[in-house]
Amino acid sequence: MPSPFPPPFRGHEVEARLRPSAQAYPFDLDHALGAVVALEARVPSDAYTANILGTERIGNGVVISPTGLVLTMAYLITEAREVVLTLNDGRRVSAHVLGFDARSGLGLVQALQPLDLPVMLIGTSKDLTSGTAVIVAGAGGRSHAAAAQILTRMPFAGYWEYLLDEAIMAEPAHPHWSGAALIGPKGDLVGVGSLSLETRSRDGSARPINMFVPAELLPPILDDVARGRSPHPPRPWLGVFAQEIEGRVVVVGISPKGPAARAELRAGDIILAAGGKGVSDLAEFYTALWSQGPAGATIPLRVLREGDSFEVELRSVDRGTLLKKPRFN
Repeated sequence: MPSPFPPPFRGHEVEARLRPSAQAYPFDLDHALGAVVALEARVPSDAYTANILGTERIGNGVVISPTGLVLTMAYLITEAREVVLTLNDGRRVSAHVLGFDARSGLGLVQALQPLDLPVMLIGTSKDLTSGTAVIVAGAGGRSHAAAAQILTRMPFAGYWEYLLDEAIMAEPAHPHWSGAALIGPKGDLVGVGSLSLETRSRDGSARPINMFVPAELLPPILDDVARGRSPHPPRPWLGVFAQEIEGRVVVVGISPKGPAARAELRAGDIILAAGGKGVSDLAEFYTALWSQGPAGATIPLRVLREGDSFEVELRSVDRGTLLKKPRFN
């Protein structure tokens, strides 16, 4: 039988056994789920992130203001020229990108027509502990929501020069996690869906989980992001994709046009030190990198390649200068 859900909801339904029951929560579940919308973004083919993130991106967003302000993940809307929101009743509304914050990974878009939807209040994840009951909600109502639980809060380092002090991990994994709402016990927004990861069960088998960015990171930077301004001084960026392998920071890719590409670093190189400090994991690498000053600072690296170590200096840049800027109409 064909799916009863139109795009972009189709194929993202949660298994019936995992869906939340309205009676299990002290708030209006359907009202809360009504604040989650689908988000589709189109990015020009010549955009810097087009080859990495694609030119057509689909995820979710959460309505956080009666004026149509929608919170989502930055990677969904970076360099986007067209954004369309799909509401649970099937209405489609155009939106434009306001801005995003590279440090948290959060982004904002503004609906260009009244949404007439519930607003989800921004809460805090500080009180979440292992086992806390939450809801992971993608757009599409209860059939696209999962009754979930918190696994832990922990630091997370991403291979794209990204570090989050306290990422939220929850399960079961949602089939449409990107920009999904993590709804807390009070019915407020405590996190925004970022990634699908894997953990290990006791029997050693892989188990998918989701990572969320804490919602409380938004209020201090909301005004700046809504105005298209960077809320923080830009950090030095090298354009290195790296992973931790056996206690070493190993380069697995290089971003085109970045400082690492100009310095002819390559996949397989091992970064032994940054700024004179030895590094053995991504968090140490990024901390040492960012401690060297603002974007534009010269970053000395010690690199191991095919058994030989050497020193190299890279002139860092502000990654934002490579990106197409939001257009304000």
